[in-house]
Amino acid sequence: MSQIKSSSQEVKQVVIVGGGTAGWMTAASLAKYFQGRSAKILVIESSEIGTVGVGEATIPNIIDFNNRLGINEIDFIKSTQASFKLGIQFENWSTPGSEFFHPFADYGMKIDNVDFHHYINRANTEGFNLKLQNYCFANVLAKHGKFAQPHPNPSTPIANYSYAYHFDAGLYANYLKTFSLKLGVQHIDAKVSKVNLRTSDGFIESLELENGETIAGDLFVDCSGFKGLLIEEALQTGYESWQQWLFCDRAVAIQTRSTDEPTPFTRSIAHENGWQWRIPLQHRVGNGYIYSSKYESDSSAESRLLTSIEGETINRPRHFSFHPGRRKQIWNKNCIAIGLSSGFLEPLESTSISLIQSAIAKLLTFFPDMSFDPADIAEVNRLHNSEVEHVRDFLILHYKLSKRTDSEFWRDCQSMEIPETLSHKIDLFKSRGHIISHENESFEPASWLTMYDAFGIVPKRYDPRANLPALDMITTNLQKMKDSLDNAALQVLSHQSFIDKHCKSEMP
Repeated sequence: MSQIKSSSQEVKQVVIVGGGTAGWMTAASLAKYFQGRSAKILVIESSEIGTVGVGEATIPNIIDFNNRLGINEIDFIKSTQASFKLGIQFENWSTPGSEFFHPFADYGMKIDNVDFHHYINRANTEGFNLKLQNYCFANVLAKHGKFAQPHPNPSTPIANYSYAYHFDAGLYANYLKTFSLKLGVQHIDAKVSKVNLRTSDGFIESLELENGETIAGDLFVDCSGFKGLLIEEALQTGYESWQQWLFCDRAVAIQTRSTDEPTPFTRSIAHENGWQWRIPLQHRVGNGYIYSSKYESDSSAESRLLTSIEGETINRPRHFSFHPGRRKQIWNKNCIAIGLSSGFLEPLESTSISLIQSAIAKLLTFFPDMSFDPADIAEVNRLHNSEVEHVRDFLILHYKLSKRTDSEFWRDCQSMEIPETLSHKIDLFKSRGHIISHENESFEPASWLTMYDAFGIVPKRYDPRANLPALDMITTNLQKMKDSLDNAALQVLSHQSFIDKHCKSEMP
């Protein structure tokens, strides 16, 4: 009979290298995981090393993350000067002057187990000109600048939607730092000068700090950012570039004072060689421009951003370079990379913080003992690689389907070869309106439907079961649904009024 391993096999010390959003999200999660047990969690973070700190937009799973930690939502919102996010408004992406909204919600509801968009397609083949966007409550709310928290048990599926936040990433990291320290996490303000590996198996044994201290550990978490101090510089894990599909490799960011009420959505505005973000917080607006160094210089990009922002600038422009892709393994030996050290795609759909969350979740699900079983490590790597590949494909879709021809950048995006996984998805939707959903998809079928619809991908066929109801009954019910959503949105507070009433920050 097999024996349960003794406590001597348990990981006793976890060392996290790097703070910022990734480091303190990891520390807070591990502190909750080990609450009541004797394991030690240590964060090594140098105040002399800045963090990227521009990832201020999220997707809805951030709410679940905060809830699992037991964080009070109102306190969190006030402390991070957060606003609410119902989705992303895309401007100039399909063609210059075009606009569409990507909501955190589905469209309509299934009828007789047939997806809603098949009924829209049927009606449109009969000469109607119905717009899918009109049948999503989150989209209607955003169009009117309104916000309401969804009812936990909505009376109808069309009232079921999600939301996320725009927040100050630096304030969020500080919030989680305070949270973690209260739970016993230890913190050292120092730089790592050397990583010592065990000669027997190449595992990380200890870290030498510039202050002369040596820190030993059992499990090491690399949150050191793009450089990958542990996962790459020490363990030489390797990196897989995806720049053949994701051309953008530079960013310039700046903050401005608000000139208007915050929108309940992020704005993504396409330009000739990339795209610009506008993220409204309670106290300011985050602005940035993502572009490809192959098509635009840093000075041109900065000028483009500065001439397109609104409001007084708060800081100077900050430039960043990145290499789209992923680490070949997120977990190597006794080191797991979380955040930018594991790889980076680009901020187009606000997935960076979400990928931090999912990496932490995998770590907790497969938390090791001192044996560091290869099967556990292999499964975490498999799950992570699969998830990131699906995110990659979703991002590529935005560029591939664009109809812009006004620059070499966009023409090259349209002509590039894309991964077979994405090509098959697009072809199947074109054929019959079917949306493939794989294991570990970060984006629901409704998100893929949004992109297909917004970029004018119309299926050749629709589900034949959509022919069963009478056409006049379908169109009558669709009109009632649209009117109901419009009327319901008019009863809701504006986004600013909701914040003022429930969660306005008193921070300057």
